[in-house]
Amino acid sequence: MDKYLFGIDVGGTTVKVGFFKEDGILLDKWEIPTRKENNGEFILSDVAQSIENKIESQGISKGQIIGYGCGIPGPVTDDGRVLGCVNLGWGEFNIEERMAEVFECSNVKAANDANVAALGENWVGGGKGLSSMVMITLGTGVGGGVIINNKIVAGFNGAAGEIGHAQVKDDETDYCNCGKAGCLEQYASATGVVKEAKRILSSSTEDSKLRSIETLTAKDVFDAAKEGDKLANEVVAILGKYLGKVMAHVSCVVDPEAFLIGGGVSKAGSILIDAVEDVYKKEAFRASRDAKILLASLGNDAGMYGAAALVCDKKNN
Repeated sequence: MDKYLFGIDVGGTTVKVGFFKEDGILLDKWEIPTRKENNGEFILSDVAQSIENKIESQGISKGQIIGYGCGIPGPVTDDGRVLGCVNLGWGEFNIEERMAEVFECSNVKAANDANVAALGENWVGGGKGLSSMVMITLGTGVGGGVIINNKIVAGFNGAAGEIGHAQVKDDETDYCNCGKAGCLEQYASATGVVKEAKRILSSSTEDSKLRSIETLTAKDVFDAAKEGDKLANEVVAILGKYLGKVMAHVSCVVDPEAFLIGGGVSKAGSILIDAVEDVYKKEAFRASRDAKILLASLGNDAGMYGAAALVCDKKNN
């Protein structure tokens, strides 16, 4: 009898749900709106109903479901406690106990979404075959996930891997969303790349293709850099400097086999990898200097894959 998994990736706007075979093959995926009213009390029950509909339509029994994994945008402790998800309206509660109740299943597991994305890439994505890796997600923010011996390292408070909030610039006067100033996220995220580009443009009179773009994006900056635009390349160099330095610091603690870079900014490809690698190799401790720097491959589906991997018998044995 075939066995199946469900991987759930909860976001502030939508919840992505993946229907998997136990070997990691994605059979179907869909999204439902994230209902945040009443402090997000309907989110898990909405997901449960959506999955129930899928199970019925596939003509399978609940006995064929191995389990339900869930990635959420906030810290989750090893015993399943959410310590607060501002974007969902959730306070502190035990999400795994709630999942077991709504899914009527004892094999449930939740983890931070960045950690879960890292696990997904490690299971069947760009990090497949690696036992030790650090995933870095460069999107609206900067997230991270640490995998050691193919297992998530969550930390005591579930906040391990939050490299986006490593301070990299002491004299920064603008504040990060976390309340600190000078965080990596302010320079290496998509929004940070745009903000830094505008800052450089305003302080220089040099010609740049970027000046003619009305609504500037991180993609515009990288595209211009690839074409040789000097100011755009300055922005890329700043990202490479700060991200490469943080990666070097992380390697002193984790000593990973590889760093995997994902998120929307990673679509820049080799120009991004080159900028980061140059700094990393100069800054890293000698023993860790040869860690690979790779691109993630699962895109926005990484969270679903990783959530499923949380409860996969073969993955966790």
